[in-house]
Amino acid sequence: MGFLDVILGRSKPVRPDLDQLFALPSAAITLQAGAGLTPTGLGSVCFASVEGGAFAQLQQDVRALLDADTERGGEPVAFSQDAYGYTWLLARQPPEDTAALVNDLHAVNTLLQDGGFGPQLLCSLMGFRGADGRSLALVYLYKRGTFYPFAPVAGAGEKRDNGLELQARALLADDLRIEEDLARWFPVWGAPGL
Repeated sequence: MGFLDVILGRSKPVRPDLDQLFALPSAAITLQAGAGLTPTGLGSVCFASVEGGAFAQLQQDVRALLDADTERGGEPVAFSQDAYGYTWLLARQPPEDTAALVNDLHAVNTLLQDGGFGPQLLCSLMGFRGADGRSLALVYLYKRGTFYPFAPVAGAGEKRDNGLELQARALLADDLRIEEDLARWFPVWGAPGL
């Protein structure tokens, strides 16, 4: 970053650090102890679809990588597309095996990034649920290198549980790099894995 950038208030964008995902298992323990939220065993990766043979091959590679997990008791990966045209990949693992789920999410992100599709990566999320039916996702913003909690209110349309989101932010301050700009806590309504 140059002198002129400092004077004009420009900052260098944070480089994506996919290894931040490996902090999720400890964050899951913190959420369970502090808020009674347990992992669902579901996680997803969202990316902008691109047409072409290279991207189709990469999707096949991702499927082959994660479907190989079925031999160890996992379920196959599922792809879907949302109303905005983004592609979601849903990965499943037993709820108690957050480390395996994080490994899957990291592997997908890495394959996409190494395949030259890093700019198409938007976010990854891991789902949690409370005994009272509340749900929460920890969302990793690929381009920011930060996490934020997203808690939709069940059966209330597009309404968020802001209290739960702020509680999760306070609980996880020591576990994860939390996104400080609340305006970037984008809703991911209907995201697979939530």
